[in-house]
Amino acid sequence: MNTTTPAPTPTVAALLRNRPYWHWSAGVQSGRLPGAMAPLAFTTLTLATTGSYRLGAVMMAVFVVAQTVGAVPSGRLLDRVGAARGVVAMAGCAALGLACLAGAAAAGAPPAVLLALVVPPGVIAGGLSGGFRSLLARTVDDATLPRAVAVDAMMVEAVLIAGPLLVAGLATLDERAPVLAMAAASATCAALMAALPRRPPAAVATSETLADTAEPLPLRAAARWYACQFAVGHVLSTVEVAPLGYAQRLGAGPAGAALVIIVLCAASIAGGALFAWRGRPSPASAAAFLACFAAGALLLARPLGWAALLLAVTAIGAVTGPLLTVASVRLQALLPPGRRTEGFSIGFVVQGLGFGLGSLAVGTLPLPCAPLLAAVTAVGVCGWHLVAGRSGGGC
Repeated sequence: MNTTTPAPTPTVAALLRNRPYWHWSAGVQSGRLPGAMAPLAFTTLTLATTGSYRLGAVMMAVFVVAQTVGAVPSGRLLDRVGAARGVVAMAGCAALGLACLAGAAAAGAPPAVLLALVVPPGVIAGGLSGGFRSLLARTVDDATLPRAVAVDAMMVEAVLIAGPLLVAGLATLDERAPVLAMAAASATCAALMAALPRRPPAAVATSETLADTAEPLPLRAAARWYACQFAVGHVLSTVEVAPLGYAQRLGAGPAGAALVIIVLCAASIAGGALFAWRGRPSPASAAAFLACFAAGALLLARPLGWAALLLAVTAIGAVTGPLLTVASVRLQALLPPGRRTEGFSIGFVVQGLGFGLGSLAVGTLPLPCAPLLAAVTAVGVCGWHLVAGRSGGGC
């Protein structure tokens, strides 16, 4: 009789003592910081150099398009050259590109040059997202991975808050300082990733061979987990893009919109912390989280007062981190080791497309219609998971 007992799941306290994980996290947050700073940094830069924020807005649009278009090719490149080496090189190139952008703006370069200089950092940023996630699997063991992903989801919120605040502070010193700080953050990312301690390579010894990179991606099996990421982007956009609209509908102004975003961030951090402490990344939990998304989006569509609005935002924020964690861990199990960076980059693009669809709906449809459309997405993906669960998990 087999009397072997399963190894206990590592606790959050064990993760907190995991130095390689926090080394990885420091490098990743440094690499994410430029993206969080970019919207305000670009508009601040062009307002000072051209007298208009509009060029900065166009620069940000070009940055996002380059990020989306370049994510999958950059991820494929990282798989071929090795994520460890590739992330260091790409982060260093991003630092150089951002420094050139600041220098060109200071020299009075024409708008076309500034727009062209935004493209390389954007393309690189898209690939780095998948590279970071791929490296996490080589930094912590499989048992620790779900909690590591959940804690990282909390850290993302902190970066998104810190980025604009840092730009606002640096802009008081010099208008080019925020873009230079973005370059410094990318350089810090490269330095930290170059010194990242990793697990012994026995389990991943062949993960970067040419044979592995030729293995096909299991897109059919992974489709419903990508659909989860699409739903996250779609539902979140209906909150993050339209807080002022919800506040004005209830007779408030910018202060009310700020309250909506604060509640969303607080709920997201709290939900991620609770999932890291007690959660389990089971496929069944994904359907529950999607149902919570749908309920929150339906509440957003009806002006039932501040209590209902904040309850809806709390419900959406609380399950964002857990759902992303479940999707990420399930994708980890499905993707071939030699194509994980590309596979995670596809998830980055899919989530961005969901956010773009929600943003477009907010901008073109009556306010109640945008969350209703997001609720339809969440219900559809939830139903897909329920059907797949009954049939054994296939697409």
